[in-house]
Amino acid sequence: MKHYDYIFAGAGLASLMTVYKMAISRKFTDASVLLIDPDSKKDNDRTWCFWQKGPGAWDSIIYKTWDTARFANDKRSTELDFSGYKYKMIRGIDFYNFVFDELRNHPNIEFANKRVVEFADSGSRVTVMAGSESYTCNRLFNSIYNPALPLSQNKYPVLQQHFIGWHVATEKPVFDPQCPTFMDFSVLQKGNTRFMYALPLSETEAIVEYTLFSKDLLPQKEYEDAIKSYLDDLGAISYKIIDTEKGSIPMTCYPFWKRNTKNIVHIGSAGGWTKASTGYTFRNADKLSDRLVGHLLSDGPDMRKFHKKNRFWFYDLLLLDILAEKNHKGAAIFSAMFRSGKAAPVFKFLDEETSFIEELKVIWQCPKGLFIKALFKRLFRL
Repeated sequence: MKHYDYIFAGAGLASLMTVYKMAISRKFTDASVLLIDPDSKKDNDRTWCFWQKGPGAWDSIIYKTWDTARFANDKRSTELDFSGYKYKMIRGIDFYNFVFDELRNHPNIEFANKRVVEFADSGSRVTVMAGSESYTCNRLFNSIYNPALPLSQNKYPVLQQHFIGWHVATEKPVFDPQCPTFMDFSVLQKGNTRFMYALPLSETEAIVEYTLFSKDLLPQKEYEDAIKSYLDDLGAISYKIIDTEKGSIPMTCYPFWKRNTKNIVHIGSAGGWTKASTGYTFRNADKLSDRLVGHLLSDGPDMRKFHKKNRFWFYDLLLLDILAEKNHKGAAIFSAMFRSGKAAPVFKFLDEETSFIEELKVIWQCPKGLFIKALFKRLFRL
């Protein structure tokens, strides 16, 4: 049974970011590290987008950036003022290649192409079963999401950001390559929070997604019919589908961190690293992986002390409470948030970088009655 200092169960975004930062810090060269995942990460299986002001650590693999975006509902369309922010896009394959190119320079870091079956913390070390092999480690980072955990309780709502996206090439120019569609709520809501999302790569090429924030997934045909209708409305009568994406990202404030032990920390979606109110993951994972590496470098890091709950967790919880009870209100809430067209204060708020006064200004733009009712209901449930 081979022993490692650190094992990562699952090689998703959070795990790869963390182990990459451990590697480039040059402070873990004497530590043995094992990544375990059944996927060899050689396919372009996803796209990450995030807003950011100024240069970032991942700029060398940015595939496309935009200085503005369009927000729309059934009444109007607004070009957003980013005020210095950029909307950045990274392809999954570029991220994987970038990380693994670096990890190959570190012989102390290994990758096992296996599926983790189970793991347990004995107090002095962690045992991990993967395939037919067993390993032990001092610290385990688990990023394998177990949907049964949040679904087994009713104190914290559980929604999904679920979508199907098509990477399409049209015969005629129909897209504005300088302006993606951030959220278009002009599509029929059908009792849910539904919107179109489009990332134009040129006048004839874009990634177009039909996205919902709701509890239940749809039949595949319903997503695809919505995309077809949207392309028809743009005048894209003739096009080919280059690639497809589909996903379902958990949106919940369930306290995953309470399952951390002295030697096990849950990360990524399995640790509540997804931004609960939006489903965005990249920026949160970037910040939290920085903090996790710093935590490991502190003296005697107890994994139970890693998590820090803040007021933004409560803001997210109120929004999810509303959408869980009145899912059709999502369009009204996000429309109010972006009504002025000034996106920078909202981006700063969603990145959890605002002062309390700045937060109140953003929250005050939202439908007040909904949030006041949600606040009083939630106070009796905490």
